[in-house]
Amino acid sequence: MQQLTLNTTELLAIPALPLLGALAAGLFGWALKEKLSHIVTSGSVILSAILSVHVFTQVLAGASFHGNFWTWMLAGDFIVPVGMLVDPLTAIMMMTVTIVSSCVHIYTIGYMHGDPGYPRFFAYICAFTFSMLVLVMGNNFFTLFFGWEAVGLFSYLLIGFWFQRESANKAAMKAFIVNRVGDFGFAVGILAVWYYFGTVEYKTVFAMTPDFVAQNITLGFMGWQVSAITFICLALFVGAMGKSGQVPLHVWLPDSMEGPTPISALIHAATMVTAGVFMVARLSPMFEFSETALAAVVIVGAVTAWMCATIGLVQNDIKRVIAYSTCSQLGYMFVACGVSAYSAGIFHLMTHAYFKALLFLAAGSVIHAVMAEQDIRKMGQLRKYMPITYITMLLAALALSGVPPFAGFFSKDLIIEATMVREFTEYSWLGTFASFAVLSGVFMTAFYTFRMFFLTFHNSDRVDPHTQSHLHESPKVITIPLMILAVGAVVSGMWGVMVLDIANPEIMHGYFRDSIFVLDEHNPLMTLAEHGPHGWYHFIFTAPFWLAISGIGLAYVMYFRQSAMPAKIARAAGPLYTFLLNKWYWDEFYDWLIVRRARNLGTFLWQRGDLGVIDKGIIHGGIIDSVKSGALRMRIIQTGMVFHYAFAMVLGVFGLLTYLLLTA
Repeated sequence: MQQLTLNTTELLAIPALPLLGALAAGLFGWALKEKLSHIVTSGSVILSAILSVHVFTQVLAGASFHGNFWTWMLAGDFIVPVGMLVDPLTAIMMMTVTIVSSCVHIYTIGYMHGDPGYPRFFAYICAFTFSMLVLVMGNNFFTLFFGWEAVGLFSYLLIGFWFQRESANKAAMKAFIVNRVGDFGFAVGILAVWYYFGTVEYKTVFAMTPDFVAQNITLGFMGWQVSAITFICLALFVGAMGKSGQVPLHVWLPDSMEGPTPISALIHAATMVTAGVFMVARLSPMFEFSETALAAVVIVGAVTAWMCATIGLVQNDIKRVIAYSTCSQLGYMFVACGVSAYSAGIFHLMTHAYFKALLFLAAGSVIHAVMAEQDIRKMGQLRKYMPITYITMLLAALALSGVPPFAGFFSKDLIIEATMVREFTEYSWLGTFASFAVLSGVFMTAFYTFRMFFLTFHNSDRVDPHTQSHLHESPKVITIPLMILAVGAVVSGMWGVMVLDIANPEIMHGYFRDSIFVLDEHNPLMTLAEHGPHGWYHFIFTAPFWLAISGIGLAYVMYFRQSAMPAKIARAAGPLYTFLLNKWYWDEFYDWLIVRRARNLGTFLWQRGDLGVIDKGIIHGGIIDSVKSGALRMRIIQTGMVFHYAFAMVLGVFGLLTYLLLTA
């Protein structure tokens, strides 16, 4: 059967359209004003989404594309091409990114109406979409790096969009600096790939990897010996930790809530934070040959999934509750990749994009209605005023909690099953540790999600009278995107299992085909297929469901039936409650470890170097005074009289002639 090839013009148009929209709004927003700005940008992204869906249908039928368009850099043996790799993994990412971005663009029309930076915001989110498309569509590490850094740049601009607020500026700078830490490791990993493989193209590197591993090249570091492939994978994963908000580089992600709600949805659902998960899945032909790297991915993902879920239990800002759920769910995706269930991780990435964008946009609808209030303790009974927002957020909450038949159940359950059956040769304890983290995370996720839901839409009415008199449902430009995303939150899970057959253990014959590589001895989905849902495996299959129901039930009792119970538990918990409320004191730890020491070092250098050496020693000390004294003496002969200068010239000529005569 002949391999179908995708249309090059269509592929180039998908990222080009958002780029053109961003340039138009960014350069000519002053002339386009509000209406034309959002027509140009939203129209370009919607058209890109339509093309992405069309490409996806072609890929589903077996089409693909891999090729270079031009050479961006050529220096000796160092070649950096610009090209595309569009396969099943790329196609599902393109479709998810553009559909969610289209909904966010439409929503933004209503949410940001009247903001003085309206055209600028549309330019940023359009460019953000372009950057993510470049990241997922590139066929080499340097195109990946370009998109990687571009999404980081635009996230900085969008988080700090309201630059008049000091808190927004600090959050943007925090995101930028923390990501620089991760990006350093990412850059080291890419340079190591080029150093060892002599190329940066995915296909060539992947083909060379088995032979490279067979050479058993090792690196020595502080007495430790680590294989070169492990070093490369770990360095690249450090970048993923920063970009995807994984412990200990997670601290920027909750603070990104300082940006407008639409960008919170876009960052947390379909663009920047999913880049790390995509990267690990894309590089599965490399990660599969390093059990140490896979173990590191599992450990980081499991710790993040569990820890961020515990923090989400006590948060009172509606957006921060959802933000910590993002950190936690990204942890699930990394656990999936670490146990070699890459398809399950990407499946959860896709379903999560729809219900997480829906949660954020529904939260924005609530914030819009209650006059920018974000504290869920000051809400309540909003279901009476906002029925569409209420229903859509309920659907998203059920999907996030993993209740069947909503999307999150299928993807999250597949991750949990794969984690329970995966065995690590060198790290026998890891499966038990990760299983505990992801299973307990199910209960906590359901609890904090419905805690937020009940306090916002049920419980007692705690909205102040002035705000209550103005409560109403959001306009259609806001509610229509909610309804579109609600469809994804409901059906994307069933669609992935039934239509795409994502759970198929035969990766080479399933939807992902050769875009994901799994060694036979690592394939947990194969183990699940062999055992089937019976006996112990049947318990695995049902445990997440009952944990989710238990979490929802406890939230119902505490925040719907007995509203006095939470305060009593908080008082009884005491230090534990304070510990979680302060987010495990990560910010304080970094402030103590890095910020204060950097400030103390700067103060020392300023006092000893700037004031002590430069000011006292040079400016007010001997050197400057000597120069100044010499200059004052030289001024004596600079009289400004012409005959004085003529006399000096005569003396000079006389002296020169005398010297020549004496030496002749």
